This record gives sequence, structure tokens and C-alpha cells, in this order.
Amino acid sequence: MFLASSAKPIDDNLKNFVEEIEAQSSSLSVLAARQFRYGLRQTPVEVSIKEPRQFNVLEEFIIRAAIEFQPPPTEDELASVLGLDSVFIKTTTTTLRSLQTLSPTSPLTVTPEGRSFYEKGSVPQPPYPRQIYAITDPLSDKITFQSESLNETVINLPDLADFITIDHTIADIASLPLEEIQKSIQASGLALHVPEEGKIVASSKVLASTQKIWRKISLFVIFDALENKLSIQIRNGKEIFESASNWLEILHTEGKISLQTLCKLSNETLNCEGETKKNTEIEARLENIRTKAIKTTTKSDKKPVLGEAIQLQNGQISQAFLEILNSAKSQVLIYYPRVNQAVVNEKFLTLLQKLANRGVWILIGYGIARRQEDEEKPIPPEVEKKLRAIKTPDGLPSVLIFWLGDSHVKEIIVDREIYLCGSHNWLSYRGNYLPLGESVYKVTIPLPVQEAYEFLANRFQNHAQKLWQNALKNRDSELAVESLCVWGALGMEDIALKEIQKNNWFELLPVWLNLALQGLKSKNLSGDSASFKTALSLLSHVSIEEAFIEQLQQGWRKVIGAIAINNPETALNLLSDEVWAQFIRLTIVQESDSRNDFILYRT
Repeated sequence: MFLASSAKPIDDNLKNFVEEIEAQSSSLSVLAARQFRYGLRQTPVEVSIKEPRQFNVLEEFIIRAAIEFQPPPTEDELASVLGLDSVFIKTTTTTLRSLQTLSPTSPLTVTPEGRSFYEKGSVPQPPYPRQIYAITDPLSDKITFQSESLNETVINLPDLADFITIDHTIADIASLPLEEIQKSIQASGLALHVPEEGKIVASSKVLASTQKIWRKISLFVIFDALENKLSIQIRNGKEIFESASNWLEILHTEGKISLQTLCKLSNETLNCEGETKKNTEIEARLENIRTKAIKTTTKSDKKPVLGEAIQLQNGQISQAFLEILNSAKSQVLIYYPRVNQAVVNEKFLTLLQKLANRGVWILIGYGIARRQEDEEKPIPPEVEKKLRAIKTPDGLPSVLIFWLGDSHVKEIIVDREIYLCGSHNWLSYRGNYLPLGESVYKVTIPLPVQEAYEFLANRFQNHAQKLWQNALKNRDSELAVESLCVWGALGMEDIALKEIQKNNWFELLPVWLNLALQGLKSKNLSGDSASFKTALSLLSHVSIEEAFIEQLQQGWRKVIGAIAINNPETALNLLSDEVWAQFIRLTIVQESDSRNDFILYRT
């Protein structure tokens, strides 16, 4: 659906990042990925740091006396009380005054700062200098501080400033208020300003002129086919510069930058992606659902409505998906364009097996390309093997997965009642995928749910018919069983039986009986269905010597029993004289059994 990466201007060392972005959603395509250099500004700064130390016994007594004595004592008075030479007291008070713990006047008076330190059991030490570096980033428009100088390196890449006027004002570090410098130092993770511990940056000064340091930056142009939207992303490794990305998108929207010049992106590439052909039927349904979702959101009256269409975003999506899937009673149809290990994790496999144990059919279609051989990222064999290993209690494949192709939209329909559709990675979403803002629609309005079901069911039915034709050519029983299971999952047991009858493939009758049994248990197949009379009429074509006779015997006993549990009379009516004779001939029952006892025993 999208152009191959080789046809796009993507730098070789950015290909891994491109794959990560495109793996987030099948609707995303990176049109260009290019590296540039841009200039940071580095300024050496000296900060003066004050931090406390534990006070000694004499310091503690002097401060305490200055706080508690009324009136506050002088040095000589305090020396007399303590019986010490006043020289010791005056030496200590001189130190405390130099630390701004005591006021310079007599009698002894504690400063507010000194009182604060006293409450913490400490006194401030003399300030000491520390050299750090202020880094101004014109793209993020932020100032950070670090303890080590950035190394000046030669980077042979195009200068971003040659293509875009980066007009963010470079802050003059020398003119910044001390409070702003303190906050920036804290935000930078340097443990130099920690007020709660008494450690404070008291002052700062610029030591030398600002130096330009070159750094690499990556620019990605991303097209979202679902939203038909082009976005620009500026990154440094995996870090995304949100403000710079938004700024470039605005410049592009206003026509102030050219992607052709900036990224060597041709009009052909842009037009090709912008005009990517989507499945028109899917797009029409999605547009209809978007409209209904908007109406649901803006509805002002309180009239009861039958169902709703609501938009789920980001963190709501994964949880809603798992809850809805877990609520399935009989059938789940899924279309997931790209299936891989990230999607089919252990949690998902466990949930599918839980559904299989309850007798729920799960049909999964996948593929983006219009031809399977053109699929860029086919399903890994080990992933497909894990899905196909999920069986029903009767040993039938519960999860049936096929390449259908030609759709970028993720869809799930549960029990023909709930429909989810959108572009989001429901299974692997962890709240940190980019670009953000993807959405999924949850629909319970009967008509759009039915339309979506008919569309997907028709695709699966057509695929089942192709499988059946291939199975007939080679008399391939494995392919035949897959076809029958798809028909069974879609509630088309009658079609499956007609194909068995038409092609005299009677060894598949036990498989059909298991399909019918699952339909009866899920109440999707009625005991008075004409298919049962047809199936019973085929017994005359079966020999007691058939290799599958035991499975056939067990199958009919279970099916008649399942019908009898809900309606014994219906089960009894199926056992006509001709049918009962066939049951005896094929030893499904014993000759000594009676029909009433057989039904009674089954209930």
C-alpha cells in the first residue's frame, strides 16, 4: 500500500527508528528520515553553594541561649554563666556571625536564617564555588545545566539553520534571575540546589563567552493513511522534541518551509502516499461511524437510543479491547493488518484459549498489500503456529487465521453486537507510542455493526470457498477441515454440509457434527434445523467399516444429546424409523435400546 522504503529519502542509520514508527500502526508510513546538525550554546558558569554542617556543643549552646534567654545575653555574660574564658565565646560567635547565623550586633541575636538552621540541628558552612555549564537548546527552547563540558566535535551534516530560521531568542545566562537558575539546576538533576537539605545555590556568574557546540538531530516526515494526515517529528535518538515538532508542522502548514528542499522529498512520493488507495467500502463505513460518534458526543436530548458510537483514545483502548474480547459468547471476527510477536503475546494467547474453552470461534484476517506476495511484513511462522495451536474442547481449531489483505484498518466484531474499529495497536499499546492521539471507535448501533459484520464475514466466506476448492483438487482433508470450521464459525453449517454431500466426502461428517455441536451449545444452531435431517439421511452412504466410524458414532450421540437437553421432543422426532435403523446398523445405538430410553439417557 505504501511506497517501499528504498524509494524514500531515508538515511541508513535511521532505518531502525523508521521500522519502530511504522510498527506502531499499519496506517503509518515514514516518507522521509534525514539527519541534520544544529548548534547548542554552551556557557561556563560558576555557582556559589552554601550547605550546612552539624553544629558543635558550644555553637548549639550559644544559639540556644540567644533564642531562649530573656533578655538575650552578651558574650561576656554568657562566658560568666558557663564559667569559660570570654575568648572562647567570642571566637565562636565571630564564626557564627560570619555564617550569618548571628546578627553582627550585641547582645546575641539569632538571624532568621540561623533560626532555620538551628531547627535542623545545623549551621551553614562558608560558601564554596562550583563550575558548571549552561546548555541552551534553540530547538527545545530550554536551558539545562550539567557538570561536564560538552565536547566540541566535527559533524559533517547539513545545518538545519540553512533550511529553517530558528528564531528562538538565546537567553543571556548572565541576566537570568537567581531563582530561575536554581530551578533549572534542579530540573537538570544536579544535586547542587537542594533546599530541603539546606543546600542552596547562593549566587552565580558567567566565567567565559558562549561557545557553539554541534549536535545531531533527526527529522521524520510521517504519513497517517487513516487520518490522511502528514506530520513532522524532530527527534534526538528516541527523545521527541514536541515543541519543535509542532513548530515545524505550523511552518509547513503556513508554507514557510519546503519538505522537498528540507528532506529531498519528491512531489511524486507525497502524491503517491496522499492518494494511496484504500478499500472504499471500509472507508465509507469508517466515515459513517466517525459521523455517528460525533453525533453521539454532541447529542443534547435525552431520548433513549438503540446503541451508540463512541470514540476511545489512548489509555482507554487496550483495556476496552480486552474487556470486549473477553465478553464473547460465541464468535469473534478480527481484522488486524499486521500480526507479529508484539501483537500475539502470552496474555493474548491465554485469553484466546480461554475463549476457545468456552466454545467461541475466532476468525482472524490480516494483510495490508493487495497481493500476498507483496506483503512487506508477513506473519512470522512461529506466531501463526501458536495461534493455530488453540483448539476447542472437541479438538477443532478455534482460531482460524488467514491472509485477506487490502486493508489498513483494525476491526473486531464480537457476537455481532459490538464493533471496534480504528488504527490503534489495541494489543501492544502501553501508552507511549508516537505519534499520539490515535483513536478507536466502539460501536453498538445495530446497523453499522451489521454492515461491518457482513463485510468481514463475506471476506472470510469467500476465503473458505477458495480453500474448499483447493482441498477438492488434492483431496486435502486439512484444508477441507479449515473450510468447514470457517463456515461453522460463521453459522453456515448448512453450506458446509451441502458441500460434503455434493462431493461425497463423508469422512468429514464427524467434523461437521463437531461444528454442529458447538453451534448447539452456543445456541446459534437450532435443534430443529433442516441440516440435521439432511445429515441423518447421509448415514445410508456410510459403511460400518469406515475408518471414521467411531468418531461418527460419538458425534451423533453428543449431537442428539445436546438437542435433547433443550428439547427432548425435537430430538425424538429426528429419530424416525429409517434413522433408527441406520443408528442400529452403524452401532450408534444397541439393538436392544429404545428411542425413548436413548433420549432419556442423553438428558
